[in-house]
Amino acid sequence: MISAVCFGTNDLARAGEFYDRVLATLGAVRLQANDIEIGYGAAGGSPEFWVLKPYDRKSATRGNGSQVIFDAPNREVVDQFYKVAMDNGGVDEGAPGPRDYAPGYYGAYCRDLDGNKLHVYIIQP
Repeated sequence: MISAVCFGTNDLARAGEFYDRVLATLGAVRLQANDIEIGYGAAGGSPEFWVLKPYDRKSATRGNGSQVIFDAPNREVVDQFYKVAMDNGGVDEGAPGPRDYAPGYYGAYCRDLDGNKLHVYIIQP
């Protein structure tokens, strides 16, 4: 149903460096890039996540209550995603750990360099 999601950025080069590192923890790579946008996804696939300069040329802003949620293959990847984000300028919104959302739920929350919220998780019974 959903083809892709995107976040706006005010510094595409800096956001690209951040996401190159953070999304690599999930096996995602930069698939497309130009002066206004960068698309990420599985190697050989189509971009599923984009970071871009807003097309109206106004400043990018974050959405209150919005986030992008990524599946992780295991808890170690949740931990790694969070650590790489923190090491590259991300902001803590909830360190890796169990949550009471569902049995076996393990996740982490952070914000990117523009304040967009990222959530990574796995459910392992």
